[in-house]
Amino acid sequence: MYPFGRGSKRLIPYLLLLIPLLLYVVFYAGPSVMTVIYSFTDMKNVPGTEVNFVGLDNYKSLLFSGNSSERWASIGRSLYFMFVVTILQNGIALLVAVVLNQRLKGDKAYRAIFFLPVVLGVAVVSLIWSLMFDPISGPVQQLYSVFGYKDTFFGSFTHAFNYIIFVQIWMYMGYSMLIFLAGLQSVPRDLYEAGHIDGTSRWQAFRSITFPLIAPSFTVNMLLSIIGAMQTFDIILATTDGNFNTRTMAYDVYKETFRGSLDMGLPAALSVLQFLVVLVFVVVAVKQMRQREVEY
Repeated sequence: MYPFGRGSKRLIPYLLLLIPLLLYVVFYAGPSVMTVIYSFTDMKNVPGTEVNFVGLDNYKSLLFSGNSSERWASIGRSLYFMFVVTILQNGIALLVAVVLNQRLKGDKAYRAIFFLPVVLGVAVVSLIWSLMFDPISGPVQQLYSVFGYKDTFFGSFTHAFNYIIFVQIWMYMGYSMLIFLAGLQSVPRDLYEAGHIDGTSRWQAFRSITFPLIAPSFTVNMLLSIIGAMQTFDIILATTDGNFNTRTMAYDVYKETFRGSLDMGLPAALSVLQFLVVLVFVVVAVKQMRQREVEY
């Protein structure tokens, strides 16, 4: 009844939990709370400077100041990035997972190949595609020239952001694929055999058997895609550095914090605003997906 003993020994599990709890408070909860507090101040990144409470001035400056149009454009671009990445990444990952779940010859090698971009890291992936999309001698440009088409890729004001979306999907699709594949492999084969006896087609089996049983995997992938897409700034930094209409909210937070002015209140407010946007979409997505799981 008392696996850790009696008396003071019963406190052992709580003491063991105290260490990760302290780490969580110091490195996650604490900075998060301080960010919210800083967003209502005029704090400067200069030691010894006076900090004053300014209320909602930072938020007003973000959304209604002279350069607020750039902020609204970044917000719109972030939402576009999130929707496109979430839909395409999960759609492609589900298709690949279904194909690999057919126990093809060499399927383990294919899994490793599709998951490899996740392991490579952002710097390597960005370098690879910067070379691939080289507007002068890149392989993609040479392929385009066969069809009489030319592009500047990451240097294009109209196409650069779409190429960043492609790189994002290419890099993280393997991660979503593994989650879908784990869900697919948990589906009992007996259900497919019973459906085959009843004369169901492959599409009917997928719609009525596969998809309802992998709904939790779909929910997890949707949430990870939404959060990951809204937090992406490293690919943008490594490919375009925010130029050519590719700035997002996450990139603006980075730029205002590390490469902008010494004002810490403004990037803190932008971080809080980004968190609220992510929170709204995550709550809505969880509610809708959980409702679907119950219906199934």
